[in-house]
Amino acid sequence: MPIKEVAEMLLKSEAIILRPQEPFKFASGILSPIYCDNRLLLSKVEERTDIIGYYIMKIKDEEMEFDVVAGVATASIPWAALIAEKLGKPMIYIRKATKNHGRENLIEGKLEKGQKVLVVEDLVSTGGSSLNAIEAARNEGGVVDKCLAIFTYEMEKAKKSFEEAQCELVTLSDFTTLIEIAAKKGYIKEEEIKLLQEWNKNPEEWGKR
Repeated sequence: MPIKEVAEMLLKSEAIILRPQEPFKFASGILSPIYCDNRLLLSKVEERTDIIGYYIMKIKDEEMEFDVVAGVATASIPWAALIAEKLGKPMIYIRKATKNHGRENLIEGKLEKGQKVLVVEDLVSTGGSSLNAIEAARNEGGVVDKCLAIFTYEMEKAKKSFEEAQCELVTLSDFTTLIEIAAKKGYIKEEEIKLLQEWNKNPEEWGKR
C-alpha cells in the first residue's frame, strides 16, 4: 500500500499544512502545528480519483467484507458515496446528532439488522466522531469491526478508544509517515520534527508551554 505516496499527496495538495512556528488555533482553543482539510481533495479531480483508488486498494488488500458503506457526516459522506458507487454497495450516512424534526433520524438510508458496515472517515483525530458513528450503527443492529480513513493523527486517545470499542482503524496514511515525508521533501526543517512529535504526544498541553 503506497502510504508514503498518500502522505506526499496530502502535503502537495495542501490538504495538510504544517506550521510548527505559527500554530493554528482550533475552536476548542487548542493550538496545533498541523491542519488537515481533506475536503480540498474533493475539488481536485486527479487527487480525488487517486484517493478513491487507494481506498479500494486498501479494502481489497485487507480483504474487508461488508454489506453497507457508511459515511460520517459531513466531510466523509462524499468519500463513502464514491466508494459505494465504485463497489456497487448500498450506502448510508450517520449524523452527529438526531434531527429535531421529521423522523428524527440519526442514520440516513436503510440499515438492516445484522448487516456488516464499513465506516468511512476522511480524518481521525481523537476518534470521537468515528466512535459515535460506530455506536450509532451498532445500536441500529449493524455489525461494525472496521473504520477506514484517509489520515490519522495517531493520537493515543484515539488508539485507546478504538481498542475499547473493538473496532480496527485502518488508514491510507498517518502522522508518522507524513512527518517523515515532510522532512525529506523540505516541507519542514529537521529541528521542527521534535515540535510536531511533542504536539502529537500531548496536544492539549502543547501550546501552553
